[in-house]
Amino acid sequence: MIRHAWIGAHADVTQKRQCVLAGVSRTTVYVKRKPVVFVESDEVLKRLIDEEYTRHPFYGSRKMVVYLGRCGHLVNRKRVQRFMRCMSLAGMAPGPNTSAAHSLHKVYPYLLRGVPVVRANQVWSTDITYVRLARGFAYLVAVIDWYSRRVLSWRISNSMEAAFCVDCLEDALREHGKPEVFNSDQGSQFTSIGFTGVLNREGITISMDGRGRAYDNIFVERLWRSVKHEDIYLNGYATMGELLVGLTKYFAFYNTERPHQSLDNQTPQEVHQTSSGGGAMIVEKYRTRERLPVALHSSGTGAGEVRIEIEPAIQKAKTGAAPSSCEKLSAT
Repeated sequence: MIRHAWIGAHADVTQKRQCVLAGVSRTTVYVKRKPVVFVESDEVLKRLIDEEYTRHPFYGSRKMVVYLGRCGHLVNRKRVQRFMRCMSLAGMAPGPNTSAAHSLHKVYPYLLRGVPVVRANQVWSTDITYVRLARGFAYLVAVIDWYSRRVLSWRISNSMEAAFCVDCLEDALREHGKPEVFNSDQGSQFTSIGFTGVLNREGITISMDGRGRAYDNIFVERLWRSVKHEDIYLNGYATMGELLVGLTKYFAFYNTERPHQSLDNQTPQEVHQTSSGGGAMIVEKYRTRERLPVALHSSGTGAGEVRIEIEPAIQKAKTGAAPSSCEKLSAT
């Protein structure tokens, strides 16, 4: 909910006082805003872009123009760029560094590359995605546990303000304790003082994706694909109220009933409660220049241990041999 919606004609509190309490400029409350014009053709294009981006998240505006042309919609690139900015979509590829970091927003380094996740509540992460509605769009944020893939908390909003992200984080901390590491991207909502302040207050280590490294948070990205293909696209929600009810049902199904292939067909809630049967690791496929690339695979063993199978990728490609060595590493 945006703060402007809090301002109303209450007899006991003047609108001036309400604006002061909500931190809203009175000018934005008093001004007569133009009604939002609903254009059917624009909504059709947004839906097509949203669906194609979910299938191919590396598509930028150029490829989207080609895709829309194949679908029978001749649009120029500027229009596609405007729609993608409106939906907060961007191709997963490095681009020119044209944006400067906010002077008050600290960006933290990524800490999880090559780190085995071997227990529940070791690593949590979050992200925001666009959700289409019949006459507009909304934003969805969720917090998940990497080990079990369980959705710990989620919120929807019609704006990109940081408040609903902070609310989602606070709810996850109240219901499920706190993690050792919390990962997010470098979006302004997650680098804001309000969001990082909650993490620092709880003594949680903060990690953030590297710029242009969308797969550093791949587990949340995979969740978005499931949510959209298994619920949102099938039901075509028209309003925020319908979306709220529908997502409530879906996330309950996702956590407690839907078998997860990477969890040996257990449910995320079962794995999270028992802290067994899960696991995760972001693999760095290539080492430094002076060393050969290696193929890595992790599998959880006993408490506090993980097995890392290592073999030079070049030798594996030539011989076709199975991994020949294992190392036991402490997960401290």
